[in-house]
Amino acid sequence: MAALFTPRANTLVRLFFGLVLATPAAVVLGLMLLARTPEANAQFDPPVQPIQFDHRHHVGDDGIDCRYCHSGVERSPYAGVPPVALCMNCHAQVWNRSPLLAPLRAAWFEDKSIPWERVYRLPDYVYFNHSIHVNKGVGCVTCHGRVDLMPAVEKVTPLTMGWCLECHRDPAPRLRPREALTNMTWKPEGDAREAGERLKAQYHVQTRTACTTCHR
Repeated sequence: MAALFTPRANTLVRLFFGLVLATPAAVVLGLMLLARTPEANAQFDPPVQPIQFDHRHHVGDDGIDCRYCHSGVERSPYAGVPPVALCMNCHAQVWNRSPLLAPLRAAWFEDKSIPWERVYRLPDYVYFNHSIHVNKGVGCVTCHGRVDLMPAVEKVTPLTMGWCLECHRDPAPRLRPREALTNMTWKPEGDAREAGERLKAQYHVQTRTACTTCHR
């Protein structure tokens, strides 16, 4: 009696079941890779803000320190955004009739806040404290990039768990003196690792890789 299936059918069946078994793994792998792409992390795509705030002008041209507007960064988990009154310290006199600042003036007279769009957003299950990082010598540029060159602030780092753990495992090369925290162009003198190791000892910086460091 002739065989119902040719030897080639065995190969096709093996391929079929191989694809069935490999598809879930490929889907999971694809999703993991997608989650690490700039598009999935909203990198390099500045959100539209209610007021056109140019960091190039305020930071680069005027030399305004980051801590003037983000005053909570050294003592609070949150860096904070400037209240309308702080903006009006300057803009009650400077550009006080500019149509671009009409929303600011309206918020001032109506006693409302500006609904700024967040650029960096962490999941609710992630705990992050700005103050501990800056007081241990992690500068603004490390996580936020060269905001002094940005017409509109955009997210330049992925903030994935792997990205954070790179620093938590080996913080020394990323440390700087506290007096240079907001200096966007600061570079260490000599070897970055040697300078970082000295700061690591001076600021009592420890590696932090336990789950409870960020997930509490």
